[in-house]
Amino acid sequence: MKKTSTRLADGRELIYYDSRDDAVRDAIDQRPLDPIATTSEIRRDPLLGDAVAIASHRQGRTYHPPADECPLCPSEGERLSEVPDSSYDVVVFENRFPSLAGDAGRCEVVCFTSDHDSSFADLTQEQAGLVLDAWTDRTAELSHLPSVQQVFCFENRGAEIGVTLGHPHGQIYAYPFVTPRTSLMLRSLAAHKEATGRNLFDDVVAEESAGERVVLETEQWVAFVPHAAHWPYEVHLYPKRRVPDLLGLDEAARTEFPQVYLELLRRFDRIFGEGEGGTEGEALTPYIAAWHQAPFGALEEHEGVNRDDFALHLELFTIRRTSGKLKFLAGSESGMSVFINDVPPEAAAQRLREVASS
Repeated sequence: MKKTSTRLADGRELIYYDSRDDAVRDAIDQRPLDPIATTSEIRRDPLLGDAVAIASHRQGRTYHPPADECPLCPSEGERLSEVPDSSYDVVVFENRFPSLAGDAGRCEVVCFTSDHDSSFADLTQEQAGLVLDAWTDRTAELSHLPSVQQVFCFENRGAEIGVTLGHPHGQIYAYPFVTPRTSLMLRSLAAHKEATGRNLFDDVVAEESAGERVVLETEQWVAFVPHAAHWPYEVHLYPKRRVPDLLGLDEAARTEFPQVYLELLRRFDRIFGEGEGGTEGEALTPYIAAWHQAPFGALEEHEGVNRDDFALHLELFTIRRTSGKLKFLAGSESGMSVFINDVPPEAAAQRLREVASS
């Protein structure tokens, strides 16, 4: 992998990740951009104790542009985009409309490929491996920023999820706090360790690996639908050797990851029908893919737990519950955070096994 860092016209950082060591990236951003001005701030909810990012400048962000005006495609002729070069393998840059900025953190965009009409599932194993290298490198770099306590790599796909740019891409959020979801995991981890002396992640993975909800298993990875899945189709992917973050993956796990992850994504595109994503006229399966990594900040409030107790894992889920129907977060879910799942996890796992690649 070759890494080349440059600056866009408004001062934001952009980084090319190339599979070829001889790649040359010297294109200059020619756009007449003003310096970025953000209004992002973090406010605390006194009742729940969680954080909310207030970012009013995001109201003006790019919204469903036509394909020939996509800001994530390479620049070509007079059509200038966020990527100055005429091609790229993987590129990462600071978000022009960040939810978090300055002391409130940092947001980055990760473009998986220069092919606008592609998706992550269409990547080759080499391309997917390069994306993993980029996620790992950004996790390492962002963890060194003074304000950052947690790094979150994720992808939203599909208009149903709320994606406003169709180009295959994901994001990275570097939070100045430990997120509420991770705090809940750490609390459960600490309680389980105190009660049993064992690691909760290890026990969960061991139990699920021996059960009927396993979707895919290889020498280095295991994927399963969890016992209490929140979403209609939800898969958790764990490396078999527990590590706290992407930096901890060894070469064997890194080598095997592209094959495993691409297979899972392709199965998601087949679960609602044996076509390209479902029934005729139905778009590819919308999903969220989320990497859970151990915080880089202090864990004092979770007594007896350290970073190495946390288990890196990826959660992949869709809000589509059946062909043509979505799972909406209504009163119980949105108002009280109590999920109601219409699809039994065992049935979801069975369906995801049925649509395995031949």
